[in-house]
Amino acid sequence: MAHYYDKKQDSEFVLNQFDCVINGKCYTFYTAPGVFSAKKLDFGTKVLVHNMQVKGRVLDLGCGIGIVGRIASEKATEVVMTDVNKRACKLAKMNCRKGKVLCGDMYEKIIGKFDVILFNPPQAVGKKICFEMISKAKDYLVKGGSLQVVARHNKGGKTFMLFMEKEFGNVDTLVKSGGYRVYISTI
Repeated sequence: MAHYYDKKQDSEFVLNQFDCVINGKCYTFYTAPGVFSAKKLDFGTKVLVHNMQVKGRVLDLGCGIGIVGRIASEKATEVVMTDVNKRACKLAKMNCRKGKVLCGDMYEKIIGKFDVILFNPPQAVGKKICFEMISKAKDYLVKGGSLQVVARHNKGGKTFMLFMEKEFGNVDTLVKSGGYRVYISTI
């Protein structure tokens, strides 16, 4: 059985949708089995989109169905989204017409640098891969750019925070909400 971080899904593609309110505005998102949080807006993503600091060129790393990219596109000058899951990429294209969606593993199809990289780590894939995604972010940020990561602090998030501090030489917490935190490191 494929997991949401696998390239190809083996479940039947059944298009669904869900509605949610983000920052006081109602949104509808297309979804299907085989993607992260296929039935509703997950709490970590909600915390990130409510608190992310967006400007300029933005990368939504591991974009899933494109929720973060869609909300970021309302303030950013350009949004690029990437995910390894081909089904998630198809849905992200449906959900965020203003952003560019690239289907690839981590940064493999990413060109150029960004003002902001937004990341809800796929913790089920393991810390080693999540750490690699965090570490490589430095190569894709402009001077003054930021990496913003959402995670449950007591369920692995603290290790991400400490790793960001080690890799970037700085880390701050933008918000604490329901056990989740949004960490930010700047280059």
